[in-house]
Amino acid sequence: MAPLNPQPRRRMLACLLALAGVVAGCGNGSDEATPVAGPTPSPTPSPSTGPITATTFASNLDSPWGMAFLPDARLLVTLKGGSLLLLSADGQTVTPVSGVPAVNSVGQGGLLDIAIDPDFATTPWVYLSYAEDGSGGTGTAVARAQLVGAALQSLQVIFQQQPKVGGSGHFGSRLVFRGDKTLFVTLGERQQGSPAQDLTKTLGKVVRINRDGSIPGDNPNLGAGARAGIWSYGHRNPQGAALHPTTGELWQSEHGPQGGDEINISRAGQNHGWPNVSYGCNYGDPYTGNDNTTCRIGGTGGVHAPNYVEPLTYWVPTSQAPSGLAFYTGSMFPEWQGQLFSGALAGAGVWRLTLSGDTVAARERLPYSALDTRIRDVRQGPDGALYVLTDGSGGRIVRVAR
Repeated sequence: MAPLNPQPRRRMLACLLALAGVVAGCGNGSDEATPVAGPTPSPTPSPSTGPITATTFASNLDSPWGMAFLPDARLLVTLKGGSLLLLSADGQTVTPVSGVPAVNSVGQGGLLDIAIDPDFATTPWVYLSYAEDGSGGTGTAVARAQLVGAALQSLQVIFQQQPKVGGSGHFGSRLVFRGDKTLFVTLGERQQGSPAQDLTKTLGKVVRINRDGSIPGDNPNLGAGARAGIWSYGHRNPQGAALHPTTGELWQSEHGPQGGDEINISRAGQNHGWPNVSYGCNYGDPYTGNDNTTCRIGGTGGVHAPNYVEPLTYWVPTSQAPSGLAFYTGSMFPEWQGQLFSGALAGAGVWRLTLSGDTVAARERLPYSALDTRIRDVRQGPDGALYVLTDGSGGRIVRVAR
């Protein structure tokens, strides 16, 4: 499909916003740091449906990263530094949870995503992804434990990325349960590049495992020597993932280098091309004109097909650094039914993607000032509102509702 490119007037607005200090960088020298303003927001709710508000649900969270609702509407929130918080259903009471595994929080590492077992009501397992130290360096790991009161008990490490390597970037990682109760784990390539194409390693992959860490028998057969568990490969740094409510397929977002951030469907055995192709450019390569066609990675100017899977949509020439993803299925916003929402770190906001089947028909940023900041995660709440997790030392949960 043709890319949806920013228009010149939007680029002018981006410059004005940058001069006004609206756009914040990441501050860690990675691709998360690219400051960029999104396109001019334009959605206006119908007068008959009432105004949409974006208000603070919880605040003073120290670099939050992921969140998940419990069946009783309480909320678990991970903090990058290695803490887990349990919030009451109204967001007013915050309780630390004990028993969290040790994490390495340097750079983009730390305590990352969290997911709730599909059978939590009878077996109260919660699942955590995090940066783990070990022989050779660090890597993304997944552990599960039972939530008893405000404590994690019976902790089990069920997945460890292989091999562990040096560096502090590109850990991923999102956790998403499939309809059959198997678990998807998105994994960055740890800024190593070529291992994303190496099937003997789990860097730059999406893996699918059972809840106890064993490998499902119907995972794709990727040939002799391929490491067990790999579902798809050729990924760079997938930090957003969500299950499509109708098809049950895994949609995920990942960071490009300079430009080239992608939305993909992760299907069994497919190769998404990194680092051989990208609609982004290598760091330091100059852009020309209003696009980056002259410096895109790959001999065909970034085009993935026919050897690799084309992204559903991508951002050029600047990076948004996409974060958490959520499909909207609630009744509070009937006009948003079936649409996809993506947080943005460098882009500082929440994108709404209008879909037509597997095609991204339109993109726009939500126009609410409370969301004009770095976003880590987006989740639909049990009340049908959108809950948006902001990044940084003064992190907040913003509730988008009417």
